[in-house]
Amino acid sequence: MAEIEKRRTCVWSPPGDHPVGCGVILTIEDGKIIKVEGDPEHPITHGRLCPRCLAMKEVIYHPDRLLHPMKRAREDRGKDKWEQISWDEAFELIKEKAEAAIEEYGAESIFTMTGTGRESTLYAPAYAPLIFGSPNQGAVLSGASCYGPRCTIANYHLGAGYPELDYAAYFPDRYDDPRYEIPKYILIWGKNPIYSSGDGFFGHAVVDLMKRGSKLIVVDPRVTWLASRAEYHIMLRPGTDTAVGLGMLNVIISEDLYDHDFVEKWCYGFDDLKQAAAEWPPERVAEVAWIDPETLVAASRAFATAHPSSGLWGLAIDMSWNGTQAGHCFLALMAITGNLDVPGGVTLAKPASFMGKWRYETLQTLPEDIQARRIVDLEGKYRCYNYGGGAMPGYLGDTLLDWLEMENPPYPLRVGWFIGTNAISCMGAVPERWYRALDKVDFLISQDIFMTPTIMGLCDLVLPLSASPEHDGIVMPHFGRNTHFIGALNKVVTTGDTKSDLEILMEMGKRMNPENFPWDNVSDFFTEQLHTVYDWGFEDLKEDVVKQQEYHYRKYETGELRDDGEPGFDTPTGLIELKSTIYPVFDEQALPYFREPEYSPYTMSEEDCEKYPLVLTSGGRNISMFHSEHRQIPTLRSINPWPKVTMHPETAKKYGIADGDWVKVENQFGSAVQKANVNETVDPRVVHVEHAWWYPEQDGEAPNLYGNFKSNANELVPHESIGILGYGAPYKNMVCNITRVDSLEG
Repeated sequence: MAEIEKRRTCVWSPPGDHPVGCGVILTIEDGKIIKVEGDPEHPITHGRLCPRCLAMKEVIYHPDRLLHPMKRAREDRGKDKWEQISWDEAFELIKEKAEAAIEEYGAESIFTMTGTGRESTLYAPAYAPLIFGSPNQGAVLSGASCYGPRCTIANYHLGAGYPELDYAAYFPDRYDDPRYEIPKYILIWGKNPIYSSGDGFFGHAVVDLMKRGSKLIVVDPRVTWLASRAEYHIMLRPGTDTAVGLGMLNVIISEDLYDHDFVEKWCYGFDDLKQAAAEWPPERVAEVAWIDPETLVAASRAFATAHPSSGLWGLAIDMSWNGTQAGHCFLALMAITGNLDVPGGVTLAKPASFMGKWRYETLQTLPEDIQARRIVDLEGKYRCYNYGGGAMPGYLGDTLLDWLEMENPPYPLRVGWFIGTNAISCMGAVPERWYRALDKVDFLISQDIFMTPTIMGLCDLVLPLSASPEHDGIVMPHFGRNTHFIGALNKVVTTGDTKSDLEILMEMGKRMNPENFPWDNVSDFFTEQLHTVYDWGFEDLKEDVVKQQEYHYRKYETGELRDDGEPGFDTPTGLIELKSTIYPVFDEQALPYFREPEYSPYTMSEEDCEKYPLVLTSGGRNISMFHSEHRQIPTLRSINPWPKVTMHPETAKKYGIADGDWVKVENQFGSAVQKANVNETVDPRVVHVEHAWWYPEQDGEAPNLYGNFKSNANELVPHESIGILGYGAPYKNMVCNITRVDSLEG
């Protein structure tokens, strides 16, 4: 008889998914998963799963899955001429290439690139410094426009980690815990959590709270499922979030609806913020942001007068060169209404937990002279980002291209490693520029579960990753910056000859710099990290599967937000900085202000406005896919078979487009072809395109690369339009024209 067992575990990635850590029960027969179910004992997901989890078997046992290391000759890039090799051969090849580069050019000639959302987020920053002794770990996402800007903003204004909607996630009894209170309103800004579960927030919790009486205020240029059920939907023009935020502050302050006691005790710079907001009456906001001023006023009043209320802020705030100011406004709204760190408000924690602390301290292991050779913008415009560590996104590409033309470049870049990123499909603005730049590197490595356009087009070595049920690991929602539980990824099956991101890091590290890797296995590594905070280790976590964290409200009163134990916030003033004391150090204004997108109907020439009359936004999530992943999974692809450009019926009629037609979306930077999705969920002046599309069913060899450049939304985005602090780029606020075409080929 076949041996059948059931195992509890949490899942994260790969395959890609945000770190919600969904609880699953896997039925195993003869060493293979035969059934995937939700775990009703999981304290957050309570047995609920998204389509990506339910399709796990299709991913793990897909015939195109990468199951062995493979290499090819440098001259065969772009060709399907892979040769299967062993892990020992793969590691020795990396060591050979790395040691040669270090000997001739220095450790800084090696760089690593990471993605967003995957489990590798915990480990990727350590690859460059700990394995190679290089300071150059980074990404290709211009302006680091994902989560990083929000974390930086929160750290500067609050001295705390990313604030999150309080959905009783810390409490075993959840919503019934006597310490908890249901939020009266939830302000959902630039986020569609039911479809994305972004940053580790379990999106369906919003529905839980709606059932218990919470009402919604949604700030979004699209009519999402949540916006259609909101009490107030502020349907703004993409890129005008800061104007809307200043308008809400104007209403709340001018009508004396703010929490006087909290502001007087715990906030710095209120009078200056009041003056900045006074310049943005509702009528001015309405003109700039294309919104109804009465809706703005009513929503602001409702949020300020219904206590407690809470909020969610998302990727749209990061993806704008004015996004730092929008985030500033969001935090100010939470602060002046007294909704920070109170039951039913937004939760706060110290900036990074044990894993976050470990991964960002790895850069500090390097000597100062090596750290000083990190890739930064040579003009010194973005000193704030330069101060933070890592190679600045965007400038890595500039370096690869520009330094080749310099007579005496600071140093060449010879070896690169992609960790958890399909760079030219998902993250890189002007992706063909990245393709040209990266192709100049002598030796490129990637690790993944499927072949991608980035691997086929650029890499010389590919390492096969294990899926989350195939290795031991941990999941920490919010990447350790406001983590309500820690979950175990329990290894339950083995498929092929695969390894996890952490196993690859440790095994390669032991070959290059063994003193940095004293652990015998991943269990020892996790236990050491856990013991910096807890009296239990990784084996205890594996047995329990989930361990919820303790939480105390109003920590600013008890000194739990500061390292010195004093009441207040861990900022230079010890208060919430409504007026920043840090920004002026980096040549940024201390108070929020609105700045038009560089490419908008109000900043471009009349000629360009005629060429590109529509406002373009992108990146709305589909529940069946994560970034550029899952395109080859039959069940998930059937839910969303083609990329869609959404437009209003009036717009479609004007351009002679019918629902389902192929449409070329075009602007100053490039074009993308997607299928028309005609409905009233967007303003007639706005179109929305989906991101990160490629076609695994097409020819993978260059120049086609699985159709990578045909529907790629990033073809429409410049790489250099970055906010003053070095954060934010216009992935979600551009301009375009649209034309009906006959096929995907344009």
